[in-house]
Amino acid sequence: MGKIKVAIIGPGNIGTDLMIKIMRLSDQLEMSAMVGIDPNSDGLARAKKWGFATTHEGITGLIAMPEWNEIKIIFDATSAKAHHYNWSKIEPFADKRIIDLTPAAIGPYLVPPVNLEQNLDLRNVNMVTCGGQATIPIVAAVSKIAKVHYGEIVASIASKSAGPGTRANIDEFTETTASAIEKVGGASKGKAIIVLNPAEPPLVMRDTVFTLSELADQEAIRKSIHEMVATVQSYVPGYSLHQEVQFEIIPEDQPVFIEGIGYQSGLKTMVLLKVKGAGHYLPEYAGNLDIMTSAAMATGDKMALLY
Repeated sequence: MGKIKVAIIGPGNIGTDLMIKIMRLSDQLEMSAMVGIDPNSDGLARAKKWGFATTHEGITGLIAMPEWNEIKIIFDATSAKAHHYNWSKIEPFADKRIIDLTPAAIGPYLVPPVNLEQNLDLRNVNMVTCGGQATIPIVAAVSKIAKVHYGEIVASIASKSAGPGTRANIDEFTETTASAIEKVGGASKGKAIIVLNPAEPPLVMRDTVFTLSELADQEAIRKSIHEMVATVQSYVPGYSLHQEVQFEIIPEDQPVFIEGIGYQSGLKTMVLLKVKGAGHYLPEYAGNLDIMTSAAMATGDKMALLY
């Protein structure tokens, strides 16, 4: 069986990086079409130069293409609002699946090392956010060992790596990521913060993960986290611990107040991560693109095996 043909909606930073990854790295997927709304976008120009079908008429233009019949998987790298419209047009075509790289979250949250197998047969899955893909595996790793009362993540990305789509979705980023920390990561309460860092030269993506869990074996938690980091590294080579895992015991007589769940004691775990990009489209500082597109491609590769 040959490769499964795919289309990408959204020729911005994320969509263009994903296109290059599929071209260079995927054993299961074949680029067929790039879809946008700006005829002058760099992503559409690159796709056309490389011989792929293109349209600047959005999803309606894609459906009108002769290539549409052979396309089985569509990656949506537009915006949360646009995804709702795109899915309404794609849903009637029963042989098509969509991998949503926006924070729309119509389909369930999917973080490959945590819940890929459980969601493979669904037609619309959501890749959460770049911060979610980097940090939720860590929350899940702690949850394997101990009940997590609270999970908080801070994602810091280079301002230059945040295109118009990312900037338009800041509110959705925090809401979607916080929700996924709970639903996928296993925390009773989640919180997410994103920082667009204007530093020059640009810094690589940095993520900080805090969890407050029941008291548990610290070495078991450390081992679980290291195993999860290795799993993520299998498809995002630039993903790594920035420092060793740190622990602090919050005693019962000195609990901390967490909005939504009240006073809690237990074990605080802090994990510092960095994500260096592969430099396929933007420079290495754009690890936020790399982890998002790598996770999406890993999902698409697995979905392709269903056809």
